[in-house]
Amino acid sequence: MENKGSDDVEKLRTKFLSAWHNVKYSWALKSKTSFSRDSPVLLLGKCYHFKTEDDDSPPDDCCDASGEDSVMGNVEAFRRDFASKVWLTYRMDFPPLPDSSLTSDCGWGCMLRAGQMMLAQALCLHLLGRDWTWSEALTLQPLDAETWTASAAKRLAASLEASLQGSPGPSEQWSPPVHQGQAPGSAEEADAHLKAMYHRTLVSWFGDSPAAPFGLHRLVRLGLMMGKQAGDWYGPAVVAHILRKAVEEAMDPGLAGITAYVSQDCTVYSADVIDSHRAAEPGPEPKRCSSPQERQPVSDRAVVILIPVRLGGEKTNPDYFNFAKNILSLEYCLGIIGGKPKQACYFVGFQDDSLIYMDPHYSQSFVDVSTSSDFPLQSYHCPSPKKMPFSKMDPSCTIGFYSRSAQDYERIRQELSKVLQPSAKEKYPAFTIVQGRSTDYDLSAALTPEKREWPFIRAPQRSVTTAGDFVLL
Repeated sequence: MENKGSDDVEKLRTKFLSAWHNVKYSWALKSKTSFSRDSPVLLLGKCYHFKTEDDDSPPDDCCDASGEDSVMGNVEAFRRDFASKVWLTYRMDFPPLPDSSLTSDCGWGCMLRAGQMMLAQALCLHLLGRDWTWSEALTLQPLDAETWTASAAKRLAASLEASLQGSPGPSEQWSPPVHQGQAPGSAEEADAHLKAMYHRTLVSWFGDSPAAPFGLHRLVRLGLMMGKQAGDWYGPAVVAHILRKAVEEAMDPGLAGITAYVSQDCTVYSADVIDSHRAAEPGPEPKRCSSPQERQPVSDRAVVILIPVRLGGEKTNPDYFNFAKNILSLEYCLGIIGGKPKQACYFVGFQDDSLIYMDPHYSQSFVDVSTSSDFPLQSYHCPSPKKMPFSKMDPSCTIGFYSRSAQDYERIRQELSKVLQPSAKEKYPAFTIVQGRSTDYDLSAALTPEKREWPFIRAPQRSVTTAGDFVLL
């Protein structure tokens, strides 16, 4: 009886803590970020300029998340591109996680969410192409802190009441949404309809339900095999391996043409990547929506390449800032998952010496993606980019790339080899690419994790300032 009482107290404490996190992270997101009008903005391989040759507008003209911009150039194109990225954040009131009574990931699941966003970007490239944008991207409303604070307080009261009454959580049943309706007649309309279907299906793969292939429940269950419990901190390297396993085990036919590879000890073995490209089993292959008639060979599936690295000692070494910029400027780059110490985020671009990122630290309500084919998509897209100085970036991170085919990988390998050439400042590359397979090398003689020397230089102490709201200066 004493043990049962202790368990009940622990469950109630967990629910109270979860409810408090729901409130805490419901007002944590700003709605604006400052951008210079004189410097280009890079967003996962795409370059945007917020100033034209005849732009004589005063420096206080701005473009914010609401779309009220008076700046010439392609500010709108940048906003559309950013808001089309799939945004995965803290959620609350979903079915309990494996081996846990937790029904929210507030306060601990940010690295898993960042990993989900990187994988979602890979699937966008795989199914929709880099030029795809969501038709409703520019209709997203700025996040209203006051409104969300009030609603969060209501959710807190409801959550505590449910905890005291012991009411059950949402249904644990999940299945991919079934899309109804006939595609329009013209080729353009049919292509747009197909893209919309892929977009919605892609989002559903990340639903917060036990059977979603890339949902939090699935990732937590895979984490259990690595000694991680729901509520633990997940590092970027562990998340990379969890994502690889999730992609490998995904049973949805739409995912048959893609797999994942994780580098070993900051080394990418080219033959292993090519083997991953060519190891696909016979079966249905996905079609890239931009070319519905073009089919991908079964023997040449796409590969998500994940490379855990460390870019410094206690802090990120400034000598790696240009490396990070070069990586984020590549069209096949999936971004970087990392963040500040114990506060993960998903880096998708940069301007000058500041990283642009998507923030998972925002608590939203559970969305049941299995109940209908028209579940709301708005909460899966963010209207507000955020910025952070490179100098505040945690040195431990995972870099992602998307390779469509073995031939595509060869081009990527050649381009990355140039980026990885050590400079006068950068004495060691962040990672290396070698020919052959990992089995060709004697990894058994590798140093223990305690003695292993990471390819980094310790960073000096630096004081930095951060940007304010999304305003063109």
